[in-house]
Amino acid sequence: MIRSVIRRLPQVVWLRAAFTRPFSAAAVPAPNTEPEIHFNKIFINNEWHDAVSKKTFPSINPATGEVICQVAEGDKADVDKAVIAAQEAFKFGSPWRRMNASDRGVLINRLADLIERDRAYLASLETLDNGKPYTMSYAVDLELVVKCLRYYAGWADKTHGKTIPIDGDYFSYTRHEPVGVCGQVIPWNFPLLMQAWKLGPALATGNVVVMKVAEQTPLTALYVASLIKEAGFPPGVVNIIPGYGPTAGAAISSHMDVDKVAFTGSTEVGHIIQKASGTSNLKKVTLELGGKSPNIIFSDADMSTAVEQAHFALFFNQGQCCCAGSRTFVEESIYNEFVERSIERAKSRVVGNPFDPNTEQGPQIDEEQFQKILNYISSGKREGAKLLCGGGVAADRGYFIQPTVFGDVHDNMVIAKEEIFGPVMQIMKFKTIEEVLERANNTKYGLAAAVFTRDIDKANYMSQGLRAGTVWVNCYDVFGAQSPFGGYKASGVGRELGEYSLEEYTEVKTVTIKVPQKNS
Repeated sequence: MIRSVIRRLPQVVWLRAAFTRPFSAAAVPAPNTEPEIHFNKIFINNEWHDAVSKKTFPSINPATGEVICQVAEGDKADVDKAVIAAQEAFKFGSPWRRMNASDRGVLINRLADLIERDRAYLASLETLDNGKPYTMSYAVDLELVVKCLRYYAGWADKTHGKTIPIDGDYFSYTRHEPVGVCGQVIPWNFPLLMQAWKLGPALATGNVVVMKVAEQTPLTALYVASLIKEAGFPPGVVNIIPGYGPTAGAAISSHMDVDKVAFTGSTEVGHIIQKASGTSNLKKVTLELGGKSPNIIFSDADMSTAVEQAHFALFFNQGQCCCAGSRTFVEESIYNEFVERSIERAKSRVVGNPFDPNTEQGPQIDEEQFQKILNYISSGKREGAKLLCGGGVAADRGYFIQPTVFGDVHDNMVIAKEEIFGPVMQIMKFKTIEEVLERANNTKYGLAAAVFTRDIDKANYMSQGLRAGTVWVNCYDVFGAQSPFGGYKASGVGRELGEYSLEEYTEVKTVTIKVPQKNS
């Protein structure tokens, strides 16, 4: 049954990115719809702690609006404790600093093994806490988590410097050394995957970590903390704090003893973090921020593929993707057909219980996001965009929104300019390649873009002209741990994934040694 569901879903490109072998229904075990909550406290120095303040906050099931459990609410005092633990673990001569690089790789691989062992439990917990369909949690997110960690495990003993032939009697070389204490702040839309994206390169290069996890989705990250201890990482190497951005997150970004901060989230918060770095200790910053990505459909594209991929580009993960193809530009001559087929596809999208294998779309993450999306839909209607389907609430409880499609959207409308982060598709018309390139780039964002065409010249022209960190051609949301990801302009600073991310977690040190010469 699951095999047939997956086959007909538009996630085929994502699944191809996740798997190197054919997908099998046997690969997805039945979910545990009521997974036991093992960990809900703060993880510092390989131990579990209540918040210094003793405060807690509720973690909510977005499918029902009900409280799953109470979680320790970390703030500045807890961040201070975690930074001290991380500094101790990073001291010169500590077990972590003295560990062979190849042994760091063994530990990261061991963590991947443990995640794979507990994959069904983690997928169930992710679906409970986040609301994404269980088949996606298990078959996509967890697969990519394991692959990401294994990829960086392989890099642990391959990050090295160069020898340099400078003038004179000198031996000069470079060392690539870990930055130190890395503050990492991860979002709620891909909790496990974003945790892996951050931990992988940081640990492979020998850093220590203080991670703030999203208050909406703390549970899987805390369970992974227990696996980090089980894998054998020394105390203090990884510390995980659930809490809120304005308290725990702000404490990390402004901390004088945090050497680097890596953040994934909104552009608005990215500005705050960049400013906090500048006014504190000028810590290194990596930011993966928002997007309003153009998805450009030319008239010579394969229509079936373009419709399915444009649907996937927008609606995947309930539309809660920073790189969602949220500005769909369609060439005038095929606009009407594309719109009709996109409406049909959106109407057939299955919204419901995320533990049901037939479900394609679960709830939005929380009440705040739910209301924000509904407000954007209202804005689109007020400004004259044509609501073609959806536009309302999809269930009598929980945070479900109908798959929504707008046509006749103009570039100056709010829904065409701002990041909605929900299942709301905007379709716009264009006439020429020069016009659409200019319009596609006319945004403060530059995270991703896509082009659908059979013409290789058009594909090359657009790929070079689009101001975006990633450009997909005849596909969307194809990710691999090997390929870097990040944005131009207000979509971020630096890159995650691939070899490029290692540069974000290392300092380059030059060592020059006088070579004595014997007297002749």
